[in-house]
Amino acid sequence: MRKSQTMGQHAVRRIIPCLGLAAVIVTLPACVRIGAKPPERLLTISSAAPAPAGEMLSGTTGDALFVDMPVVPRAIATLRVAVRDSNNSFAYVKDALWADTPGRQFQGVLAETIRTRAGRLVLDPGQYLARRGQMLEGNLLEFGIDAINRRAVVTYDASLMSMDGQSVKRQRFSASVPVATIDAESVAPAISKAANQVAESVADWVKAQSAG
Repeated sequence: MRKSQTMGQHAVRRIIPCLGLAAVIVTLPACVRIGAKPPERLLTISSAAPAPAGEMLSGTTGDALFVDMPVVPRAIATLRVAVRDSNNSFAYVKDALWADTPGRQFQGVLAETIRTRAGRLVLDPGQYLARRGQMLEGNLLEFGIDAINRRAVVTYDASLMSMDGQSVKRQRFSASVPVATIDAESVAPAISKAANQVAESVADWVKAQSAG
């Protein structure tokens, strides 16, 4: 009798951990759902002047222009699309999310536009340990929607260091584009257009400084 009881106790000990594991497996799917339903699509901006396939630019890092990712205020440094509804407050477009942060997206458009319009070898500082070339830094002050005037607005404060690193020139660039409806369908194309206008102005400015 004692032998059968002992065998039964061992069997129970084996079963209990298995039951516990089964309970975890069964209840896990109920815990997987996190947050709200994701949007149907993610929004991006893109360069209106992309470099053609097969084009090659070469040079030393000393001749290159390093385009840094801009500093972005916290109100717009988010994957949500910012809407300024007064001088001191922001809201966000419903069901609209960026695929990447505004700073990273604008850096990409700016670098691509400078490459094609100014003919410069443009590099990302994040990919190189040594920065021996010319630097373009800045602050992305606005990247979103002005609800009062119903316009997409992009504003960038650019700082361009001279090739010898002895002086810096600073200039502000801004562009705005009308937006008929402030919704997920309309905001990205308008912001992209404004960002490209700013990038083109910065590229022309960089080219003029290099020529001077």
